[in-house]
Formats: sequence, structure tokens, C-alpha cells
Amino acid sequence: MTQYWLMKSEPDECSIDDLARLPQQTVPWTGVRNYQARNFMRDAMKVGDGVLFYHSSCAEPGIAGLAEVASGVTVDETQFDPQSPYFDPKASRDKPRWLHVHVKLRRKTRLLSLREMRSRPELASMLLLKPGSRLSITPVTPQEWQAVLALLEP
Repeated sequence: MTQYWLMKSEPDECSIDDLARLPQQTVPWTGVRNYQARNFMRDAMKVGDGVLFYHSSCAEPGIAGLAEVASGVTVDETQFDPQSPYFDPKASRDKPRWLHVHVKLRRKTRLLSLREMRSRPELASMLLLKPGSRLSITPVTPQEWQAVLALLEP
């Protein structure tokens, strides 16, 4: 059964346009350093699951495109690289702490801004919109997914 996710990316690190330019329009979703978000990837994400590609920490945050989970979970190599901002000195090759999946672009969309999302009653239950929600990966219900798709239609 297909599941749905909202995955946040800072556009100055990897924007929807950057994803569109990558080979096979696919990117490894590295740098997740929250155990709950990691566990979503490890325990729940499956190849083919739908992804709302969300621009965060920018002038106008919001959903910028649709993507899908394109691989199973594998070890995030950035945890072992002392030059990486995602280096984790407590991680070891025999006990890696951090994982990632690959995400593939389905299509770029108009920006569905956080402001617009907050104004839509059909999206009120989204975890993204809950006070204090800061996770970089959150599940999206099928109803929320359909509501977002409807809002993205011209």
C-alpha cells in the first residue's frame, strides 16, 4: 500500500530545481539527524511512496513539487565524513546511526506556501501545521495527499 510523506529540504542545499537537474532526477536524502525521522525512513518508507517536496528555512516555505521514494533505506555515508556538516563522531561503520533513501522527482509544481496551507481547513490535521512540529520528514494521510493535489491543480 502506498504511503505519503512530506520531506523538507532547504532550497540552498537542494531545491526542487536542483533535483530536476540531477542525473535521473534522483537525490540521496542525506543529513537526517533526528531519530523519529530516521525511523520513518527505516521502518515505514517503501519504494514508490509519494513525497511532498517541501522547501524549508527560506523566504517563502512551502511544497514545491511531487516526488517519490526511489530506493530502500541504506547507510548515510555523510555521518562518517569529518568534512561533512552531517558528520557524527559517535557513528561507526559497524554501528551506523543514520540512514537515507533516494528521492526521485515526479514533477515540479507551483509553490503551495505554508501560509496558504495554514488557511486550508482540509489540511488542518497535517503534522507540518501542528505547533512545535519541526521534523524534516512527516507522514501525510491519503486525504491530506489528495487535498494537496487538488490545491496544486490549475
